[in-house]
Amino acid sequence: MRPVLPSILLAIACTPPPDMNGTPRSEARPGDTPDSVRVLPIHHSALAVQWHDRTILVDPHGDPQRFAAFHDPDLVLITDIHGDHLDSATLRSIDLTNTDLVVPQAVHDQLPADMQQRCVVLANGGIARRKEVGIRAIPMYNLPGPEEGRHPKGRGNGYVLTLGDTHIYISGDTEDIPEMRALRDIDIAFVCMNLPYTMTVDQAASGVLAFKPKVVYPYHYRGQDGLSDVGRFKEIVQAGDPHIEVRLVDWYGDR
Repeated sequence: MRPVLPSILLAIACTPPPDMNGTPRSEARPGDTPDSVRVLPIHHSALAVQWHDRTILVDPHGDPQRFAAFHDPDLVLITDIHGDHLDSATLRSIDLTNTDLVVPQAVHDQLPADMQQRCVVLANGGIARRKEVGIRAIPMYNLPGPEEGRHPKGRGNGYVLTLGDTHIYISGDTEDIPEMRALRDIDIAFVCMNLPYTMTVDQAASGVLAFKPKVVYPYHYRGQDGLSDVGRFKEIVQAGDPHIEVRLVDWYGDR
């Protein structure tokens, strides 16, 4: 039922971002994990996770061709209401017949009525289990967190996914908040860094050094002034804790 993708399992598995035909652009590094988890960066905030016969999409937006290989996902997670996370037109291009949409209330309220019927609505701190996947909603917000901020506390969700024994953190649009720093036992983390919307490179590195994931991917790193210096992020993290593996992939190859 799920697409067989030309990806290679990693120690915690990853393929590089797919091209506009949904095909990964270059080779992945070999390895495997007992949970057979594949993570596939797609574009900016969008990514896919495959676990056994389950496919999970996060924040699908933009050109539908980016998601052609994931035409009937089991789960779609959406973090926030902005267009680089919530894109109803892109969702229309995906077969959602057997899909649960996991969303915060603010996203639910902006979806078409037929998609609302597929929603599992989680507030910050909420927990759900769908299609054998554990899901925990983590706060994501700007500091100091005024109600009028671009990302006010309580509107959007980051997520921690539990796939067997593997725990994946997806930050969403956030700053270096206490709830992120308090995370533990994260195997794979996707951490944002772009100004003026989320974190600086230094803030992101500080947060990662606090919660110490095994593997971290910088993502969502294009801002008003271009791309964040993810190479510097890697240097800071590995200087602070060489046991944290920082994986750099090109999220913007198709711009």
